[in-house]
Amino acid sequence: MNRVLKFEILGIIFISIFGSLLHFVFDLLNRSWLAGIFSAVNESTWEHLKLAVLPTVLWAVLEARFFKLKANNFIFAKALSVYLMPILIVIFFYSYTGILGYNLLAIDISTFIVSVAIGQVASYKIMNRPEFSQKWGMISLSAIAILVSAFIIFTFWPPRNFLFLDPVSGGYGI
Repeated sequence: MNRVLKFEILGIIFISIFGSLLHFVFDLLNRSWLAGIFSAVNESTWEHLKLAVLPTVLWAVLEARFFKLKANNFIFAKALSVYLMPILIVIFFYSYTGILGYNLLAIDISTFIVSVAIGQVASYKIMNRPEFSQKWGMISLSAIAILVSAFIIFTFWPPRNFLFLDPVSGGYGI
């Protein structure tokens, strides 16, 4: 097993566990606005997507900086992964709840883990391709920054849209 594959598999585990723990951080830290930046602040779909995106970005930073992972198309691969995971979570969640008419926690958790795994596998596949143009790295880094910024901004000022609606409280955002 090559080094890139090992780190992507470890990433599935890290993102799944860390993302799951982030579900509880906001309440554990007395609903601190600072905790709200990186953890779910309510039960909306949008806030649950944050649980995949931010740990994935953190894992990418760890891979690049501390593990010194060098791979082709690294930033592009991570951008693809960080966008693919929430898209898949939304597709899987609304597909199965549309069929059943309700959600089940076990399926929600499975959906999260499967989406993370697919994102990490996609990342691995891109990193094993020949090197893309350098411009894709800069575009990808910008795309990641935009997505992370959107999660932070929409935590405090969410649009009035079904993705942002907390089905428990009927409210939006923090």
